[in-house]
Order: sequence, then structure tokens, then C-alpha cells
Amino acid sequence: MQTSVFPSVRALDQLLDGLGVGAARRRQLDMVRGELERALDRGALPIGARRSLQRLLEEETLAPYVRLAESGTLRHRQVAGGFPPTSETTNEIRRTCLDLLRKALGLLALHLGGGEIPLQPAPEAAALSALARQLDRYLAGTMSPAQTRLTALLALELDTAARSGELVGLRTTHLGKDYAAVYIERRPQGGGAIEREWVETSALSRAALARWMDVRRGFVQRAHGTSKLWVSLWMNHDGVFDNQGNTTIRPPGMPLEENGLITSYRVGRLRYDGLRQLLPLKLEALRRAVDAERRRTAL
Repeated sequence: MQTSVFPSVRALDQLLDGLGVGAARRRQLDMVRGELERALDRGALPIGARRSLQRLLEEETLAPYVRLAESGTLRHRQVAGGFPPTSETTNEIRRTCLDLLRKALGLLALHLGGGEIPLQPAPEAAALSALARQLDRYLAGTMSPAQTRLTALLALELDTAARSGELVGLRTTHLGKDYAAVYIERRPQGGGAIEREWVETSALSRAALARWMDVRRGFVQRAHGTSKLWVSLWMNHDGVFDNQGNTTIRPPGMPLEENGLITSYRVGRLRYDGLRQLLPLKLEALRRAVDAERRRTAL
């Protein structure tokens, strides 16, 4: 990343280097950093924000920045020939990053733009049964590769109550013979001992996995192979841009990352008939509902 002409952004770079966050969060923070620099370069923020990091992160600076960023004006590059508004997911990430930066500087969180999207209540047992029936109906017909992948993912979720990170870590070697079981490494939130277990799969999951594995095979062969269970279906990039704005292109068939898995859930919930009414906004809410039902039936 080139050195900024603005002292406040150079100070922000130093702050970012000292945060010690993970790679995914650092990419999100770098997105915010780039947007802030572009807003300064356009003269859209108070003059004092050019010189002082504290002024850059004050509410009178961040409020107009957030409005501009959410409008799409500060995008790094065009999307479909224009600069459309950023998604609610990106808006939520941006607000979280700003509060993280303010906290690192000793300032209070602002919760600009209303804060995070509230979770829907976890679905009840009847809704989980209805979801299983809907997935079974999908399997009786023709499905796109994306719908096939999502159907298998949701079927496994109904059997395992796995977290998104646990699902994305699955490999084909974690599937038993004829897909009759799946090996899960449970990693408790906040740390703790890893729990390892083989979970028996339902007839729904076995059928869904068989369909997905047929689809997966063609994509993986074109990408020279991976043992990861979930793979990408479209060409994308690795999210790391060089000084010229270029990035490494990833072909279809590459391992699906956690963000991609969550995105496929959110998109599929809106795209496929019947899912909007059966799935909560977030995969984690579905996981909690499945986990609660598994505990109830185990009593």
C-alpha cells in the first residue's frame, strides 16, 4: 500500500498495523481506510480530518463519510459499469470497523446508521421440518449448481448444527461411505477444547450430497483439484489488490471460504422459492435452532 499524502491516513496505517486482527478483518479495515482516503482526496470531509487521526474518526467526519460510502461513491472500482450503493452487509461491516478503530483510539462507539441488523428469532421445530420438506422437493426436480450446493449445505446443517466455520472446513474425506455420516470438528465460540464426532446423516443429506458431489466433480477438475467439500462456482478474486488495483483471479472450483459460504446462504434465501419464509436472516440463527431441537429430542 502506498504512503498516503494525508497525515491522518498515515497515522491510521500505523494504528492498523498495531491492531493484531485476523486477515479477514484486516481486509475489511483496509476497505474503510481506502474509502476514507478517497473521501479526503475529494474534499468531502472537514479540512482538519486531513491532519489529525482523531479528527478523522470524529462523528462530524464519519457521518458524511458513511453517507457517501453507502451511496457507492467511494467504491474502489466500478461494478457493472457504475458505482451502485453498497450492500447492507458491507454497510454493517463498515460500521463495525469504524467502532473498532474508535475503540483502539480510546473513543466511544458511535453505532452510525443504526448499528447491526437484529437477528430474527430462531425458527421452531415445525419450521425446521418444513425446511426439510422443501429441500426434498428441490431434490425431486432440476437444480442449478448453486441451488444444489445450498441444498446439500442446508441438509447437513439440519443434521449437524455446525457453525459456518465448521462447515467450510469440511473435506470429502470427512464423509462416510455412501455419505451415511459426516465428521465434524466443533470449535466452541470464544475458544475451548475442540470436540470431534461422526454424525449420522439423514436420507435427505445423503441424497443432497450425492447430487452435489456429481456437480462438484466437474468444477474441481477444471481447477486442478481440492479435497474441500464446498467449492466456488464462479470466477472471483482473492480480495487483495496491488498498487494498480489488480488482484489474483481465482477460477471456479476453488475452496469456498467462510464469507462465500455465508453469502451463498443469504443469496439463496432470497432467490429460491420457499426459503425466505423458512430461513432466518443469518445461518447462525438456523444453527441455534437446530442445536436446540437436537438437545430437546436427546432428553
